[in-house]
Amino acid sequence: MRPLTCALRALAAIVAFCVVPPSVWAAPPPPAPSCLFEAANFHQVNPWILRAIIWQETKNKPMTIVRNTDNSVDVGIAGINSIHFDDLAKHGVAPRDLLDTCTNLYVSAWHLKNQMKRFGNSWKAVGAYHSKTPSKNVQYARTIHAILQDWGVISE
Repeated sequence: MRPLTCALRALAAIVAFCVVPPSVWAAPPPPAPSCLFEAANFHQVNPWILRAIIWQETKNKPMTIVRNTDNSVDVGIAGINSIHFDDLAKHGVAPRDLLDTCTNLYVSAWHLKNQMKRFGNSWKAVGAYHSKTPSKNVQYARTIHAILQDWGVISE
């Protein structure tokens, strides 16, 4: 190939790169915790949804504890809410156990699967991971959808 042709192709590639707005560049997803796929597979939930949930809840920070305005508490990498503590205790899971990343991911996959049993494999089930309140449910599902779009996992 002639040097001028190579230079023109390189210039065209640079121009194309510069004129494509950053909003269409897919951000790489953050690294998944080692047991995320195992937890998703065990409870038969989509690992990408689970990954987006932990990104939304804590940006992958396993030791997160958040006190909410309603005085409930979200614990661990997937933000398991204290309203679930009594039910989890029946399964031998204590609140402090939720600070373990793998325990938290198995619980979050279990919680997501329970919502899917109620609402089917739907965005409503994804939103119900966060809230049963319709407006909060819809907003959360949109947020998870947007994260997946940003990572280039879905295109709609």
